[in-house]
Amino acid sequence: MPFRLSILCLIAGFLFSGAANARPTLLFEADTGKVLYSENIDDQWHPASLTKIMTAYLVFQDLKAGKITLDSTIPSTALARKEPPSKVGLPEGAKLKIDTALKALIIKSANDVAVMLAQGLSPTFDHFIARMNNTAKKLGMTRTHFANPNGLPDKRQVTTARDLAKLSRAITKEFPEHAHYFSMPAFRLGKRRLGTHNGLLKTFAGADGLKTGFICDSGFNVVASATREGRKLMAIVLGEPSGADRTIRAASLLEHGFQQWGWKQLFNTDTIDNVPLDKRARNARSIRHTVTSWACGNRKSAKRIRAAKLRAKRRKQKKNRKAAKKPSVKKKAASQEKIRGTVKN
Repeated sequence: MPFRLSILCLIAGFLFSGAANARPTLLFEADTGKVLYSENIDDQWHPASLTKIMTAYLVFQDLKAGKITLDSTIPSTALARKEPPSKVGLPEGAKLKIDTALKALIIKSANDVAVMLAQGLSPTFDHFIARMNNTAKKLGMTRTHFANPNGLPDKRQVTTARDLAKLSRAITKEFPEHAHYFSMPAFRLGKRRLGTHNGLLKTFAGADGLKTGFICDSGFNVVASATREGRKLMAIVLGEPSGADRTIRAASLLEHGFQQWGWKQLFNTDTIDNVPLDKRARNARSIRHTVTSWACGNRKSAKRIRAAKLRAKRRKQKKNRKAAKKPSVKKKAASQEKIRGTVKN
């Protein structure tokens, strides 16, 4: 793991202290579903673009069933063009191969492509949404409801950390041949290079998926996975105030899981399937007021954080300049030796 993120994980260690974190959090082993850490896993939350994991799951089902191939194409539609960013912005009638559409859906998190897939793979848009909800029921996602294929704001669109864990386990176990879509940091669409929003893929050792999500009402969400020495862990973090906080929190959870695994887990029998449903679990609520984003109207918070980052950057630059001006020990010793030699002569 890069040194910078290691330090951040240590700083974030307070998250495992006695102080309760109100946001849903779950760390589990992908193969067994064994729960390693959890908080409020049955609280409903707006999934935002984590919704696209289910959209991808249905595409993978159709690929496996032979209904489509990766070379099959889907057209851009009037409905797709109306979707707000993040998007690829194709003109109406333009076509994408399924392979490219999956990259745009997962890596770029393209809202318009999610609609293109919903319309292209089902008789109607509503039929695709019904299929999403029927599939959720089959997977045991008891507190999840989908209203669209991309996660854009809709009060009806809700899920939980536990339900997302069930979906994420299913998609990685049933379709390992498509795992590369979740681990790609970027792809090219024409002349454009479109990158991932998942910061862990660039900074965390072993990171290999899955998906990020953000709308103002949900805050910054992520289902993150990492594999080390053949062991895959997944962390679900919902409702962080910024993208940086999301990355740090998920990295801290995953590192905690890899470091503490051993005899302590031998007698742990808790899994995402057998842990009792929390009777005090809350319904979805907006956390817009906690999100440090200009887009969410929290200009003061965003400005304050931006200013703090700028001050830190300036301090670092000042420190580097001082270090550059300060002569090294070797140079200083050589200079002193030269002076002594001059005096002797």
